[in-house]
Amino acid sequence: MGPQALPLEILFPILAVFGIPANLMTVLILSQGKCGLSKGITLYMTAMATGDLMVLVFNVIVGQIFKYHFPDSLLNYTPVCQLSAFLQGLSLQLSIWFTIAFTFDRFIAICCNKLKARYCTERTANVVISIVSTLNITVNIPLPFRYEPTHVLNNVQWGCRTVTGYLTSPAWAAHRWLTNISNMFLPIPLLLLLNSLTARHILVASRARRALKSSRGGAGEMDRDPELKSRRTSIVLLFTISGCFVLLSAPITLIHICVGVTHTVAFQGSNSLYLGIMVAFLLMCTSSCTNTCIYALTQRRFRKEVKHVLKSPYSLLCNIHE
Repeated sequence: MGPQALPLEILFPILAVFGIPANLMTVLILSQGKCGLSKGITLYMTAMATGDLMVLVFNVIVGQIFKYHFPDSLLNYTPVCQLSAFLQGLSLQLSIWFTIAFTFDRFIAICCNKLKARYCTERTANVVISIVSTLNITVNIPLPFRYEPTHVLNNVQWGCRTVTGYLTSPAWAAHRWLTNISNMFLPIPLLLLLNSLTARHILVASRARRALKSSRGGAGEMDRDPELKSRRTSIVLLFTISGCFVLLSAPITLIHICVGVTHTVAFQGSNSLYLGIMVAFLLMCTSSCTNTCIYALTQRRFRKEVKHVLKSPYSLLCNIHE
């Protein structure tokens, strides 16, 4: 990376050291179903934690740490390199679209009372997660074929370089547009739209409920209203998760748009642009570490389970085996 990027060489390992155990613990805690959440929400949150864990493993550890610190490892073997490209693209998209699926589920639960009973169920969550996973796997299948070996040594293929004609092929151009829309251009506007509609509905419903209670002389009971308390908890959880994702993903999206507009295909002689992209990528990967903190801050039972695990780490493994 060079001396200018030395802080990044330190930050990526720190991100992995903190994020991987945190997401792994989150998956294990949520899978026990002791956090007082519905089964549907638990499935979405588990899927998000799993996607985040994949981002940290394949994009941070494999794509950044091993790539630069172990350049001669088996990861440079062409088939492994191609598989790594597929897993890196897939993990990023799963992390993004699991967050969108969770946001949409909360939008239906809060804003669409007639559809809520049919959509916000464990069965629907399983179907949505399966569909999202299948579609993203399909979209990323071409990624390994984007690369060819840089050289062959003793009949063994090493390295990965972009295939000839990648920038001129209509098929690859279509795939680039598809991945750009899926990764960059659609998620943030979609999350902002869903959150704005959800916030508007909650504010209108809360005002109406407060006005009704005030007219009945129950002003003192409003602060103890379990319905209002539940709505506040829901909106804090929803907005914090999707808000952090939007803020941390916005820089890489803006840079990607600028690179696309200027048709930049290489970074030689442009260290500032390269460092900007790496910092933006680091921020996007950081979003894979925030959800565990958000759960701990907003969910009392999740905090209780985390404290229990920290006091007795083996208890979690024992419960899983049981």
